[in-house]
Amino acid sequence: MRLRTILIFSLLTVLAWSVGCAQQPEFLYGKVIDAETKEPVSFATIRIQNKAIGVISNDDGGFAIPMKFKEIGEILEITSMGFREQKILISELTSEQINIIMLFPKAIELQEVEVAAKKRRKLSAIEIVRKAITAVPANYPLYSFATVGYYRDYQKKESQYINLNEAILGVFDEGFDTSDNESTSIRIYDYRENMDFQRDTIAQKPYNYKSGLKVIDNAFLWNYGGNEFTILRIHDALRNYDMDSYSFVHRLKYDFVENHSFSREKNTYLADEPLYNISFRKQGPRHYGYGTLYISQRDFSIYKMEYAVYDRLKTIPGNNGNKNETEEQLIFEVITEYQRVNNKMFLNYISFNNTFRLMEPPKFKIEEMSLDLNKLCFVVIFNKEPERRSAVITRFYSLKYKGKRIKLEEIEMEKKRAYLYPKFRTVAESSSFFKELNSYRNKDDMIDLKLFSFEVKSIIDEEGNEINTPTYGNFNQFREFFVQQVKPYATGPEDSLYMTKDKPIFENQPIVKPDDFSELWMNTPLKTIDN
Repeated sequence: MRLRTILIFSLLTVLAWSVGCAQQPEFLYGKVIDAETKEPVSFATIRIQNKAIGVISNDDGGFAIPMKFKEIGEILEITSMGFREQKILISELTSEQINIIMLFPKAIELQEVEVAAKKRRKLSAIEIVRKAITAVPANYPLYSFATVGYYRDYQKKESQYINLNEAILGVFDEGFDTSDNESTSIRIYDYRENMDFQRDTIAQKPYNYKSGLKVIDNAFLWNYGGNEFTILRIHDALRNYDMDSYSFVHRLKYDFVENHSFSREKNTYLADEPLYNISFRKQGPRHYGYGTLYISQRDFSIYKMEYAVYDRLKTIPGNNGNKNETEEQLIFEVITEYQRVNNKMFLNYISFNNTFRLMEPPKFKIEEMSLDLNKLCFVVIFNKEPERRSAVITRFYSLKYKGKRIKLEEIEMEKKRAYLYPKFRTVAESSSFFKELNSYRNKDDMIDLKLFSFEVKSIIDEEGNEINTPTYGNFNQFREFFVQQVKPYATGPEDSLYMTKDKPIFENQPIVKPDDFSELWMNTPLKTIDN
């Protein structure tokens, strides 16, 4: 295949990314897009030719390549499901702007499909899936191996990156015939909390289903000691094909086929390898499950598995829809892709995304309550100006003194202040009440408000926020691992400097850089103006 580079520069994009480029001039930055739709190509594989190293494009198609590969004249090989492979001379990329690289859809070669059809009966979707699952022990490594790659976890709110944590990890796996959680060891090579992106301490907190502060609606995610990478590994249904993985897939080997219906879609390609395209779904009383399997027509290796689960009873705000053309709210999505190395399938990347709801403090609340003995009234100070009609309704206020309710006669408003005038049967009763309160003055001329209980309800501010009512923000939590190196037959170092799997990844965990650490890099999402 001849080398070809197609570069387009967008002034807006260049301006948006210029700060990031200035911070890390040792990198070349690119963005992969669909030549026909002009949409970003997420999770495209970008490899250095003849080297077992590479990177995966981000959600926006962006990627970074160390400048040193340009200096030694390397070639990039770019592949993505359904597109023609692209080869590009790194020397043709510029370090001054963002390199926009187009991928062209690969047409289905009907003649090849017809020839294959003569050799064997056309298989149904469920037959293809059964053969693929049965072939896992033959197509995936049953021997020890290592993968090294870029790990990150982060949240997104309205497309903004929040709490981005990044690492380079080495994963030492004893093979698909062993229990991943029990036998696989992980080495932390490097880590950082990326302070270039927004940090939100509340969103960082663990899920709390008791308080409701941070929850996944209608789902439960085991904490595994707060170790995000352990959570991610559990959601690789291929690596855990004969044990429990995640809801509805459960054990891929035993449960998956029985739990879903399957359909054959139009075949596709990854580079020059023809793939079956199998869609599947599950419909329950509360959930929809949609997914796709991309399976080799040659040996039934599963190259890619996508699975998304939606809440049937909740719609997306604004009814914008999603990639499965439904309006339901996403609960979680798992995308796993494998690559062929030495005739065996090894992880290329895994992305796990779940939505969660975060309880945020009330936007409208009371800042202070006091007594005004000159005006003979109580004073309530709000943090925002109330909507007047609701703020002067006496039944919305509940005030008790020594356990006995005080009736209110009227309420006067002055911007953020409400003056509450008690109702007494006689002037003498009013005088006696405030005289008693005056006797409770302390040395600082203050009255102990512990003698009172006070509640306010139903009052709203001018934006419609109800008093003391928490709001809920919708976030997406991502955990992702992108393999940069595959090392067949590799075993881990014989020491104890491995990550402890049942506590947070970077909580007093050992960090040890390997000898070839200079060959690795973090493919940090490119920062836009919005971020």
